[in-house]
Amino acid sequence: MAKEIPDLVVQERAGTGKGAARAARRAGMVPGVVYGGDAAPLAIQVPFNELLKKLKAGQFKSTLWNLKVEGHEDVRVICRDVQRDVVKDLPTHLDLMRLRRTSKINLFIHVEFINEDKAPGIKKGGMLTVVRPEVELSVTAGDIPEKIVVDLEGLNIGDVVTISSVDLPAGAKPTIDRDFVIANIAAPAGLASSDEEEGEEGEEAEAAAEE
Repeated sequence: MAKEIPDLVVQERAGTGKGAARAARRAGMVPGVVYGGDAAPLAIQVPFNELLKKLKAGQFKSTLWNLKVEGHEDVRVICRDVQRDVVKDLPTHLDLMRLRRTSKINLFIHVEFINEDKAPGIKKGGMLTVVRPEVELSVTAGDIPEKIVVDLEGLNIGDVVTISSVDLPAGAKPTIDRDFVIANIAAPAGLASSDEEEGEEGEEAEAAAEE
């Protein structure tokens, strides 16, 4: 199932250049431009508060957006740059790039864990420690997976789930070359403390024997 693409609603901006951009900012807008694809660049503006909210939510530049501009067909875009005020660190301009359905892009995909009730390690009191709740994948714009599924069935305390052990959606691959950890089954806190104490006692006994 493809991931639902969020809407990014903007307005077409009249005029280009620094004067028009300053006018947009005075009106509470952030000016921008949409480029790429087979169409001419389009000057746009987006309400400052709306853009700031999306930026604070995170991963704005790694999200595929469905761009909606009145009078134009919807198009899929990805943000290539957000310019900010050097003093206030607030957005002053954004660049959006149109994408074809066959374009390859890097996006963060949510990780879902299933069958916790079938993991012996969790039944024994172990804790699922999630290292990466999202994984950055190289995917095709027209076929974005909704999620990555990790099956915990059969996992014991100490077992580790790495990216190579997960079935990725067709056509998707990690942006990181190494076999990184997604999650692990950690020992219960009491058991971990007990193991540490036993280890310390063993070291003390060895030290005494050496003396």
